[in-house]
Amino acid sequence: MTTHRVLPTLQRKAHPLASSRTQRHEIANACAPGATFEAALSAAGLGTLRRQSVSVLQINVGKRCNQTCRHCHVDAGPDRREVMSDAALEACLALLARSSIATVDITGGAPELHPRFRELVVRARAMGRHVIDRCNLTITRLPSYRDLPEFFAANGVDVVASLPWYAPKQTDAQRGDGVFEESLEALRALNALGYGREGTGLVLDLVTNPVGTYLPPKQAALEREWKREMVRRHGVTFNRLFTITNMPVSRYLEFLLEKGQLGSYMETLVSAFNPDAVEGLMCKTTLSVGHDGRLYDCDFNQMLELALPETIFDLAERGLAALEGREVAVGAHCFGCTAGGGSSCGGATAKVG
Repeated sequence: MTTHRVLPTLQRKAHPLASSRTQRHEIANACAPGATFEAALSAAGLGTLRRQSVSVLQINVGKRCNQTCRHCHVDAGPDRREVMSDAALEACLALLARSSIATVDITGGAPELHPRFRELVVRARAMGRHVIDRCNLTITRLPSYRDLPEFFAANGVDVVASLPWYAPKQTDAQRGDGVFEESLEALRALNALGYGREGTGLVLDLVTNPVGTYLPPKQAALEREWKREMVRRHGVTFNRLFTITNMPVSRYLEFLLEKGQLGSYMETLVSAFNPDAVEGLMCKTTLSVGHDGRLYDCDFNQMLELALPETIFDLAERGLAALEGREVAVGAHCFGCTAGGGSSCGGATAKVG
């Protein structure tokens, strides 16, 4: 499996931040005394954050990836070996069969590296579920995966593709030399099949996160800029642009600590808390499944190991009823999802003035 950046993951280095407990401690201690997420909710008159009906089953099928990105909150990379077991994958499908969950959101690592990725897509689509693949784009340039765009199109999969910027310098700095050009090749292949073009029904959304220690610009304005520049510079079209705030988790947390910027970054997030961003938080309606079958309120909670008491095996037998109205597990990292325009797997969660 080829790679673009030969960097060991935190786990491979036996780095202290490979411990989720250490990460939670560092994030919380970087905030001013009393600046907790619970206090911010209370001051805004919002009370406790609680789960609603599950509309999205987000399945993290493993931490293997063909890239080692500098900002990765999963600490994914070629040296990771965690993959979802057959039993956990079957339990996910069993839960879908007994529920009305509308969307299956498949993520990783590079989710396409899971040996049963295509089977998961086909079976979920056969149940009438909307399927999203969170694709790093360069995976489709590897010899054994070059037919992925055709597979996506044949199965009506929505592709949500990560791309830090519409120019090579910023993208390669975050993801590795040559990533931008390979990403363009993948985008053009998807465009050629109808992805990102009106009237085809084939959805291609891009996800961007800041290269530095600042909040994303307003999503609507940035989307207009990206659409103009991607066509003008590269001849590439897409449907929507999602802006995501860099979460102070895992390798981005390592970066902040190395630069001595964790405290200032957390201050930026806390001071930009936007009550209007809370309503659209993904933790209310998304159920995140880890590769081992443990469950979480969101993908970030998964990486910080803030697990729910139930597992996917429990829900496959008993259904979702026990989750609705349950209090969401929160921490200082949640300020990343409520700063400015908000941030979720579907981009901004609120409008800002």
